[in-house]
Amino acid sequence: MYEPNLEDEVLRYLPLVKRVVQRIDIKSNDYELDDLINIGVIGLMDALKKYDATKKASFETYAYIRIRGTVIDEVRKTSRVSRNRMDQLNAYYRAKEVLETEKKQEVSEREICKKMGISEKELRNIHETLHYLANVSLEDTLFSSSDEEMTVQELIADEEAVPADDLLVQDEQKLSLTEAISQLKERDQLILNLYYVEELTLKEIAEVIEVSVPRVSQLHGKIILKLKSLMEDKADD
Repeated sequence: MYEPNLEDEVLRYLPLVKRVVQRIDIKSNDYELDDLINIGVIGLMDALKKYDATKKASFETYAYIRIRGTVIDEVRKTSRVSRNRMDQLNAYYRAKEVLETEKKQEVSEREICKKMGISEKELRNIHETLHYLANVSLEDTLFSSSDEEMTVQELIADEEAVPADDLLVQDEQKLSLTEAISQLKERDQLILNLYYVEELTLKEIAEVIEVSVPRVSQLHGKIILKLKSLMEDKADD
């Protein structure tokens, strides 16, 4: 097992913790950057204690996964999206879509604020909700399987691949899927969240994003295919 001098190694890998926290890009009034870094250090210490050098993965890769998981788990415990915040987010998408349809071009945040009758501070709160859904809540649910439901990870799995029994391999797959999700458009991430996190039906999602039920089903299928394509591209790198 890997047995470094803990204090020295924490200092050595502190820049890694900072990079991980910055890449997660969690915007929350509940946490300052230093708070998230301190939480990440806990994940780093866990990685230093548990890393097995006989495994193929480098320590940096292993630590990245543990640090990221620790930060996300902690934020998830204290962050909840209220129905009011969800309503605000839905109103934001509707206002943006209406304006862009009218103007036939991208619109500014100021124009959206005016359309919704809200302040820029209120709009920042809406963006915080979006970041939470995309980076924390969605990820946690996608990787929490049950006997009744398929997770996105299972939906895009390669049927011919060797089963990943090793926990580190599983974690690396989760990290790869998370990165793929982050490359999706905002609305695609919202659809995944509404379906897998909020557990809305296709009919309810259709009402939220104002499209038909068949269209929601079509969009969901395209999103899954897009994720699979992104995962395959990364595997070929």
